[in-house]
Amino acid sequence: MKKYILTSLVTMLFIGCQTADDVNTDQHATYNTTPEALITYAQKELSDYMTTPSVNENNFRLTMQYWQETIYVNESNYDFTNRNVSNNVWIDNYVNVLKNLDQAKRAINAYVPSFQEQATWPGVKQNQLAVIDIMQVYTFQVLVDTYGDIPYTQALDIDAYPLPKYDKAADIYTSLISRLKTDISNLSEDSDAFGDGDIFYKGNVGKWETFGNSLLLKLGIALADVNPGLAQSTINQAISGGVMSSSADDCKFKYLASSPNENPVYQEVTTRNDFIAGKTLVDYMKNTNDARISVYYRGPINGQYIGQTIGAPGAFASFSKPGTFTRDAVTPGILLSYTEVAFYLAEIAARWGIGGSPATLYNTAVTSSFTDWGKASDAAAYLVAHPYDSSNWKKSIGEQAWVAMYNQAVTSWNFYRRLDYPQLIAPTTAIPNAGGKVPVRLQYPPAEATTNGSNSAAAGASIGGDKLTTKIFWDVN
Repeated sequence: MKKYILTSLVTMLFIGCQTADDVNTDQHATYNTTPEALITYAQKELSDYMTTPSVNENNFRLTMQYWQETIYVNESNYDFTNRNVSNNVWIDNYVNVLKNLDQAKRAINAYVPSFQEQATWPGVKQNQLAVIDIMQVYTFQVLVDTYGDIPYTQALDIDAYPLPKYDKAADIYTSLISRLKTDISNLSEDSDAFGDGDIFYKGNVGKWETFGNSLLLKLGIALADVNPGLAQSTINQAISGGVMSSSADDCKFKYLASSPNENPVYQEVTTRNDFIAGKTLVDYMKNTNDARISVYYRGPINGQYIGQTIGAPGAFASFSKPGTFTRDAVTPGILLSYTEVAFYLAEIAARWGIGGSPATLYNTAVTSSFTDWGKASDAAAYLVAHPYDSSNWKKSIGEQAWVAMYNQAVTSWNFYRRLDYPQLIAPTTAIPNAGGKVPVRLQYPPAEATTNGSNSAAAGASIGGDKLTTKIFWDVN
């Protein structure tokens, strides 16, 4: 493919007045580059968002009560407006991920192969477009699960739609499932894809098929309580196609040891002493004698792990800290893991009897998490002490998924909202807008109210109010 000069691909900052174009394009990026470079950039931006604990961007380690802030506790109390958190989440996903993927797609469609490439190009092109679309499906699901109704059908064509309408979240899910099925069917291991430009799977098309089916499973299970028919048909197709079967299938972004490509958790915890252990998870793990606690946290105080009360400030030296893995620059970012998939399979079996014994699949999921954290030898004893409870399977699976998703906090938030476990309690100091509850969505960005106000306001009214307490369409319990 023809080479272009890659200039600056960096995140757009909100500076001064904005137009609709400002919100939907990266003013500091050149899209006149190779699709491979755009894919690498989009993958890093997606991983950075899903991974970072930055209080300016991704606060779900705080929301899920894994961590607590030391001095500035606004975000632990659900004040996300002070730092424009919602604006940053919107920009990260729409501009840095989706728009770069869209530009890569356009470049591929416009490319004219050389004579030597003509025989192989159709297969390569089909694989590349499928991989790009799978990543777009993943990102749109993240956005729907965060906000509810969002711009979708008009979102990426800012020339035709500078003020894009908001689509209904349920309709978007239906479209995403259809798109993903097509993408999976278009993948062929007989042709190449992106090679080393693909950080996730290094161009391994078979791995992308497995990832696609696993993502299809994730889309399906999200609909379990609101559209069980579509949920089950989607899940059955995903399982038949082949979902992740071991940690070797995990979708991870491999960070580097040098700036600016270190793991964003490392970047946050090694420059400031802002985070300490949250009391909710620490106490749960102590009460269940969970060996993973020594990996999740460091710095026992007088031989005990101690977490601070959620919402309250705490001296850094007085509480346990995030584990040593957070201080390793090359700890991978996780987009989708086998452990996550294993918990979906346990839930599917518990709900509908699909795929095997719920208890066996529960044991598999929990064991996978222990293995992920280097504690495989402790899994069997833990499961004897904390077996699957068929009388309250939501509690069994929900609490164990919460513990297991410690380093996948955005995913953990989905389990929590769907299964209603663990039963987290909002701090008494939480902002009034939270209504005394743990947030179940983010409010629309203030920048949208400024630049796309009519559509944003209509969406807020459509979902029942632009509030932290307004449930996503699939969160019906």
